[in-house]
Amino acid sequence: MKALRTTAVMAVRGLVMAVLGICASLALFIVSVVAIALSAAGVGLVLVPLVTLAVRAYANLRRRLAHEWFGTEIKEPYAPAPAFQGNLIGLLKRYRWIMTDSATWRDLLWLFCDATAGFALGVLAFSIPYYGPYGWVLAAGVWRPIVHAGGTEWFTFVPIRDQQTATLAGLLGCVYLALGVWLTPKIMGWHSQMTATALRPTRERELELRVARLTETRSDALDTQAAELRRIERDLHDGAQARLVAMGMSLGTIEHLLERDPEKAKILLAEARESSTKALTELRDLVRGIHPPVLAERGLGDAVRALALASPLTTEVSVEIPGRLEAAVESAAFFAVSEIFTNAAKHSGAQRVWLDLRHEDGMLRIVITDDGSGSADPSRGSGLRGIERRLGTFDGVLAVNSPAGGPTIVTMELPCVLTAPQR
Repeated sequence: MKALRTTAVMAVRGLVMAVLGICASLALFIVSVVAIALSAAGVGLVLVPLVTLAVRAYANLRRRLAHEWFGTEIKEPYAPAPAFQGNLIGLLKRYRWIMTDSATWRDLLWLFCDATAGFALGVLAFSIPYYGPYGWVLAAGVWRPIVHAGGTEWFTFVPIRDQQTATLAGLLGCVYLALGVWLTPKIMGWHSQMTATALRPTRERELELRVARLTETRSDALDTQAAELRRIERDLHDGAQARLVAMGMSLGTIEHLLERDPEKAKILLAEARESSTKALTELRDLVRGIHPPVLAERGLGDAVRALALASPLTTEVSVEIPGRLEAAVESAAFFAVSEIFTNAAKHSGAQRVWLDLRHEDGMLRIVITDDGSGSADPSRGSGLRGIERRLGTFDGVLAVNSPAGGPTIVTMELPCVLTAPQR
């Protein structure tokens, strides 16, 4: 039954792909060709950017469907658009930027392939399993009024003239259904692979996008580092440094009071001792905020367990890291998890949090789920954006799935290698 349900779903999705191919893909291909052809008359300078915008939005929709329906992940090959002027010069530069982008021409080729080969594969995936039950309908006697009215009904290569040939059509329908169960998922796999081959970035473009992203995240990392240094300087100036200065002044006063007023000197000594204790506590907190000792001594797994114990929420932690990671990666992952825990406690209204931390295939993968109210959006909050920038420094990614009403699922991935076995 599961195989039949899977086949039925894949067949319907094949029909959707066929309809999109013959309608949307073909229409956008024709409009794109016409817009490019009108460039010589000057009209294309305006039409090409508009049509390209529509094509890329449609291509992104198909990338999302390929991922959600067929499990094929297709990255966008488009580089961020630079800032253009609003005058004629800006229009010309935008047109040149689009026409010199190889992704524009790859999208155009994909539209043609999707409207032809993609349409054929979609129709085939739908027709094979759903054509089989029609043979059963004929075997049940639907052929009789057709033949009695003087018509002729065919099931593939079988002409239906009597009950014997109708029964043969029913048996052939079983063959079609069995063939559909086996072949339809494969056909849709071919369809998604064809889409992926045309729409995913080339190796050269992937390297270009990666270099651009690393350049952007490096700039963000430098800004973050400068802000962190300013915070440390401010905390030292307003906290421990002020206490140490006050303690030095108190000791100077005590030195003069030791002989004249010993009782007053004892009171000042007690205050100085209390100030030294507070200054030491603030220095320890400051150091812990820079690099927690538990992270340096015991690794990321025990550090996130310590975070879970300190969290006000009920937290379940699963860790599968068979070794130590690079210190910088551990620090980035630790503070990212800490920020997520803080957000869950402050803003989500959650009661429970589940954390899964594992390293496999050269990738550190962190999944944090809470039972809160959802609606978390990285574009609206500086915390998640900060995590995204922190991970981006290491070529990592952040994905947030947070529908209204919850749950919120935050997935983080960082490419890294184990540097030492776990002790």
